[in-house]
Amino acid sequence: MNKSKLSVSIGLASLATLPVTAQEQRDKELPERPNVIVLLADDIGWGDLSPYGTSGVQTPAVEELAQRGTRFTDAHCVAATSTPSRYSLLTGHYAWKREDTGVASGDAPMIIHPEQYTVADLFREAGYTTGAIGKWHLGLGDNPSGQDWNQKLSPNPQDLGFDYSYIMAATADRVPCVWIENGQVVNYDPSSPIFVSYKHNFPGEPTGQDHPELLYNLKPSHGHDQSIINGISRIGYMKGGGRALWKDELIADSIEHHAVDFIRQNKERPFFLYLCTNDIHVPRFPKEEYRTSELGLRGDALLQFDGTVRTVLDELERLGLRENTLIILTSDNGGVLDDGYDDKAMELAEGRHRVCGPFRGGKYSLFEGGTRVPFIVSLPGVVPEGEVVDHLVSHIDLLRSMASLLGVTLSPVAAPDSRDQLSTWLNRGGTGRELMVEQGLGTTIALRYGKYKFIPPVKHPTKHAWQTGIETGQDSIPQLYDLSTDPGETHNLLAK
Repeated sequence: MNKSKLSVSIGLASLATLPVTAQEQRDKELPERPNVIVLLADDIGWGDLSPYGTSGVQTPAVEELAQRGTRFTDAHCVAATSTPSRYSLLTGHYAWKREDTGVASGDAPMIIHPEQYTVADLFREAGYTTGAIGKWHLGLGDNPSGQDWNQKLSPNPQDLGFDYSYIMAATADRVPCVWIENGQVVNYDPSSPIFVSYKHNFPGEPTGQDHPELLYNLKPSHGHDQSIINGISRIGYMKGGGRALWKDELIADSIEHHAVDFIRQNKERPFFLYLCTNDIHVPRFPKEEYRTSELGLRGDALLQFDGTVRTVLDELERLGLRENTLIILTSDNGGVLDDGYDDKAMELAEGRHRVCGPFRGGKYSLFEGGTRVPFIVSLPGVVPEGEVVDHLVSHIDLLRSMASLLGVTLSPVAAPDSRDQLSTWLNRGGTGRELMVEQGLGTTIALRYGKYKFIPPVKHPTKHAWQTGIETGQDSIPQLYDLSTDPGETHNLLAK
């Protein structure tokens, strides 16, 4: 299916038809063409940010955003791992309906097919400039055997509706450890061509397993012991890169710099920015100025994430754009303490910080901690400020909710699982979803229906996700929980 054949009617309209309350803010109509920033954190759990009651670290910029917007307590990403979560967010299509949307390796081909309709396509067709900056983890190129990093990669985010992209191919713990700008390696060094493999090492290249003495920045706790970049061993094997290789302590700075640049360059026209931080994914190695948390490097990475939020908010204020910019802050999946590096996160959090708040599980899990994530929406003067809402919200609805924002009529084949939830997201009278699907490891799923949570039985259940200590939620018996009285999912009603 060619994108040009999608029946899309562009016609910006006001939101006078939205359900409203008597509150003055809800009576105000939206600006005709608000800027939109989706600020997507990585591996930040429901309880990691101070507006959600964490006691271990304070995130004042996120607190300010919550005070100038609405905070949701029952909001969910679509999947408990990165690639399927991001796939569904951008396409409005449940990732578990495809078998090739699992956690992508660093040299995976593009997961989203270029002919699929994305939220970036929506905004670009509505006359917006679109950008993707930061973590990508949705594949690049089209070679199932691996990509040629010494040439321009195609397809890339420009084939998915993004006018500009500055991204890492996968995650910070996976090779290649280079930035990709509009499909090409940044600062490419022809004297040090790049080779990547997820099957075998290259002759003479040291690994963390064989040469732990070379790990001067971080050591692995489990796995993550292959190629060494910047004194940290990774998943996968890499040779070359030269001056193109990143330094982990500068990743957040690079993301912030390019985000600010994108905002400045588009201050005179409407823009959509898909801004994905690396924080707080492993390896957590923030810059020195943030190394003040009692929670160690994981807490420091939370402070660095808050610093990114502050940078974006301050730049919008300086340019006079804050009042006309809708910000949606959330995370790609639930939190995790030990995800492969010896940063003492588990020991330092014990007794003082609950990553997923009162919820069971975490990243990788079918329990609520896997997909229940922070979700804050702010548009000053329009979205009610300082309110807390417990309606059921899902990332799957981003695309059709943004279509409603723009007054766009989408083809029925676009975003097939997405629903218009704009009135709920903007806290203007909506009541949220009644039904929602959550995805755990692989294509295992759970069903939310109102206050109830059902987890179907799995033939060969996995109790814990590797060495993380996180329960996957899989079991050989069916599970049913009443989350209104049992948010920790400890009493299986089907046992009775």
